[in-house]
Amino acid sequence: MKKLAIVALVAAGTLSLMAADGKALAAKCAGCHGADFSKKALGVSKVVKGWSAEKIAKSLEGYKAGTYGGAMKGVMKGQVASYSDADIKAVSEYIASIK
Repeated sequence: MKKLAIVALVAAGTLSLMAADGKALAAKCAGCHGADFSKKALGVSKVVKGWSAEKIAKSLEGYKAGTYGGAMKGVMKGQVASYSDADIKAVSEYIASIK
């Protein structure tokens, strides 16, 4: 029984270490969007600050699929190409939480 409990604790710890870190993922976005996401990226994009996590996630999913975006579509597709669904959720929730 003790071995099973230890295995469960180790597995839970491993999963938490693998969880997407929205703040870390958003760091590369802040270079263009600003630290508080109140800047038009490269003077072209929409200001992201104030968007809901759902709106951000839908946009990122669209960029990744190549079905969303205007002038920045190609740049953004490359930025989010490696994001998993969990990454998109985490970064969206982090950006939406910035006040």
